Amino acid sequence: MRRFLLCTDMDRTLIPNGAAPESAAARPLFARLAARPEATIAYVTGRHRALVEQAIREYRLPVPDFVIADVGSTIFEVEDGDWRQWDDWSREIDPDWADMGADDLYRLLPDMPELTLQEPEKQNRHKLSFYVPLSADAPGLMARIDGILKDSGIRANLIWSEDEQTGVGLLDILPVGANKRHAIEFMMERNGFDDGNTVFAGDSGNDLDVLLSPIHAVLVANASDDVRDAARGGTAATLYLARGGYLGMNGNYCAGVLEGLAHFLPDVDAWLRQAV
Repeated sequence: MRRFLLCTDMDRTLIPNGAAPESAAARPLFARLAARPEATIAYVTGRHRALVEQAIREYRLPVPDFVIADVGSTIFEVEDGDWRQWDDWSREIDPDWADMGADDLYRLLPDMPELTLQEPEKQNRHKLSFYVPLSADAPGLMARIDGILKDSGIRANLIWSEDEQTGVGLLDILPVGANKRHAIEFMMERNGFDDGNTVFAGDSGNDLDVLLSPIHAVLVANASDDVRDAARGGTAATLYLARGGYLGMNGNYCAGVLEGLAHFLPDVDAWLRQAV
């Protein structure tokens, strides 16, 4: 087996925390593959470090070699339980914020009653995060913030999402370059991987920048129809839509990750078929 890099989203991709059923054999088989010396595993997630570690314990996931966390604003290298944050990545995205940190950006913003700072563990130097009531005018609020930051020479990406469990809006302010695709390509370059031996797996709209890129990518079968339709804009050569049936599994979550790996990497396919 040749060395390869798997970069995979966590929630509803590797982790079976959606409505679709999981194939029971998928996660144990993934763990065996991840233990191979040829495998380099990176988790790519909006979670911060503590929540990544919690998920690893709760879902019995293998400890990865790398974690791209906090919506792409941090990269950690994990070795023997030691999490080392990549300062090189921080320096890579520093210019977008004119070498300012999240605290500096917060001071640039006037008092906006719609904004409530998220907890300290959900902030970092390159991630400023707020709770916003769903009743707020989110597009208008984001346009106002974006204008203020641009006037200060800040190139920011404002990401809006909703927490379905709490019914509250989430607003993340990140450097323009702090995204999944840029972080993956940065990690590939520094570890000697290329498009031929790298595969990305995802399930949601915030994975589309990678799903539609030249990086080999798989969309797991439990992805929504909207995301599946949007992903079809990618090229057949670099995007695989998991559909189930591989090794008797259903293509959801981790089963879809393995199905996509097998599609792009024949030697991994051969090993998986021998392993079951």
